[in-house]
Amino acid sequence: MIFPWERLHSTRCCLCCHVRTGTIILGIWYMLINSVVLLILLTALSDPNQYHLTSAELANDLDVMDDANMCIASAISLVMIVICGMATYGAYKLRATWIIPFFSYQVFDFALNSLVAVSIVVYPNTIQDYLQQLPGNFPYREEVMSMNNECLVLIVLLFITCILAFKAYLTLCVWSCYRYVSSRRVAEVLVYVTNPNDTTVLLPPYDDAIAIPVKKTPPPFMLS
Repeated sequence: MIFPWERLHSTRCCLCCHVRTGTIILGIWYMLINSVVLLILLTALSDPNQYHLTSAELANDLDVMDDANMCIASAISLVMIVICGMATYGAYKLRATWIIPFFSYQVFDFALNSLVAVSIVVYPNTIQDYLQQLPGNFPYREEVMSMNNECLVLIVLLFITCILAFKAYLTLCVWSCYRYVSSRRVAEVLVYVTNPNDTTVLLPPYDDAIAIPVKKTPPPFMLS
């Protein structure tokens, strides 16, 4: 037995839209973001002199914007576009297995951000170390570094907690969409017997019904 509030929780997301619609919108949004990032990286690779940052500009001993790292970032963006496209297609065409890679990425991203929050709690001085590695002309760098360390850690933790809560909600929406799509394709026909004289047949969804191959028409009956 499924209670009404459980059904509402499992099939609705923000703005009172269906979890399937929310997953499609989320997949398209991620595809747009990664497409913009991929376009910027490809532009930087085509003109390295304009977008190249030297170690002197970064105030450290590492040159993090070399061609190898930019190629790796471009490959990651391309893979993310494929994963988001698979999730969008899976939610639209009711293919549950196509949603799993995107859900796995969300779980990994949530776990990674959780580790960042834990590292800030365990090592609060890492924020100051990170600020010192920023370029001298970075906006509001001196103002942030002049803040109290405990207050700065509290603000950063509050910000990360809000991000984690939002990511957890989006992950739950995608998981609810996966459960919904999976339940739609569990069986083609379900038979419920309410009493010995009453049998109700639940027909399969329209998409599944039209996917069933049509049987050949039997030959016409001929009288001998």
